Amino acid sequence: MNEQITGALFKQMVLHGAAAITAQKQAINDLNVFPVPDGDTGTNMSMTIGTAVTELRKSAPATLTQAADLTASALLRGARGNSGVILSLLFRGLSKGLKGLETADAAAFAAAMQQGVQSAYKAVMKPAEGTVLTVSRLAAKRAVECAAEERDIEKVLEEAIREGYDTLAQTTDMNPVLKKAGVVDAGGKGYLLILEGMLAEMRGEPMPEISEEAASREKADFAALSDEDITFTFDTVFIVRKTVERSLDPLRTYLGSIGDSLVIGEDDDAFKVHVHTDIPGAALTEAQKYGTLELAKIENMRTQAEDLAAGRRVQSTDDLDNLEEALESGAAQAGGHVVAPPEKKYGFLAVCAGAGLEAVFKDLGVDGVVSGGQTMNPSTEAILEGVDAVPAETVFVLPNNGNIIMAAQQCAALTEKNVVVIPTKTVPQGITAMMNVDFEAPEAEDITAAMTESLPTVTTAQITYAARSSDFDGFDIREGDYLALEEGKLFGTDGSLSVLLERLAGSAREKGSSFISLYFGEDVSQEEADAAGKLFGEACPEAEVAVLSGGQPVYYYIISME
Repeated sequence: MNEQITGALFKQMVLHGAAAITAQKQAINDLNVFPVPDGDTGTNMSMTIGTAVTELRKSAPATLTQAADLTASALLRGARGNSGVILSLLFRGLSKGLKGLETADAAAFAAAMQQGVQSAYKAVMKPAEGTVLTVSRLAAKRAVECAAEERDIEKVLEEAIREGYDTLAQTTDMNPVLKKAGVVDAGGKGYLLILEGMLAEMRGEPMPEISEEAASREKADFAALSDEDITFTFDTVFIVRKTVERSLDPLRTYLGSIGDSLVIGEDDDAFKVHVHTDIPGAALTEAQKYGTLELAKIENMRTQAEDLAAGRRVQSTDDLDNLEEALESGAAQAGGHVVAPPEKKYGFLAVCAGAGLEAVFKDLGVDGVVSGGQTMNPSTEAILEGVDAVPAETVFVLPNNGNIIMAAQQCAALTEKNVVVIPTKTVPQGITAMMNVDFEAPEAEDITAAMTESLPTVTTAQITYAARSSDFDGFDIREGDYLALEEGKLFGTDGSLSVLLERLAGSAREKGSSFISLYFGEDVSQEEADAAGKLFGEACPEAEVAVLSGGQPVYYYIISME
């Protein structure tokens, strides 16, 4: 029996909940309704709560308030995708409900769960039933009812989870889209896994074992080193956000040939490398063939060992005077990253993946680009860093993906800059929005209106592949088939890419499209793309057809029809 939750216990409950969802994240991804390779609910929720794990492991919260606040703050900045944002909102409301408490009994914790639900519902513009919102709401309601009669928090949480699973089973019938696919809501399932992990911690059950490579050391243990023990000079650690889908085995082989103590940790979006080498620049250059370098730390182990042996303070990259450098450039520091001072009234930030698409946005006047999109939803923190780096008073953000809009909207409360999120759900919408910007407009509202009103003028089509076999909405889909989407809806499926291109060209003709742009992905050759452009040109002889290299992963073509 457990009648109180302390700060120390809450910390362990969150760690256990995170382990529970991480162990099952692929099973949650597989609940994705569309069989496209964007089924990342499990990944997003796992990575979101993973940010809290990182912070909690570095802390020893003395009170429940401290533990809950730290968790909520980390989740907010680390939120990825709509599912991750909603998860962060549930914990943010929970922390508000626990404000000022050293410990919480069953009634207080149940009431805080309900406040978390209220925060999530309030933030979602059009709450839909049959989602994680429904599951969390009815689970919290049951927790409050049970806590009125029961002092044992374990039993209260057990009842909440039981009610949650009963509700989860009903989500299939609540949501027409889920009913067609015959699955339950992925976000609701993920939330219940976290609650189950939290309950398991209270019961003293062991955490799930998660298979992963050994964690790399952030710092070398210089006290255990002598100069002759140091084979390679530089302790090199860096993180790369993936922009291509390819195996890291060649990188492992290369890094192993130029150094030792190699460890590579990898998740769906990024990988982290730890290696000792004499040529760290070469390691970084090779790694950038796989994505965008986000963070690097290089330390000279020989000089550090000498300093330690001489009794001197050991220098590290933590001593770099970032603040002085920022001040010299006229920038300030916020949350560990640089905030550029406003040099102009308006600035623009876009989210996209692919060098070609990035170039298109920058040509249209975008100040910065955050790498991300399908299967690579950037966190709120990543978008916030992009916002703060734009030297403008007002920053317009183009998420260019429906699953990124909520994460972008959270930035408004985290920066002194005025953030305006234009709800672009696709890259073509973002490009069209930028083409309608009046950079000399007197008011931000004028730009907002022009960009927003332009969005319905463009139709977006995309071609990707089926991540798994599925019978969806009358389509018999086989794993590996090509899938065509139009305005986010399944347009067709076939084993031939050219068949789908021909059908989409016919759709463009039926719509009377005057301007058609085909952005081809990294797996499409220029010759293949030109042939696709020819198909559209023949189907729409009066239209202006452009074929451009987007370089995007996952999607063979992103097609804009206006």
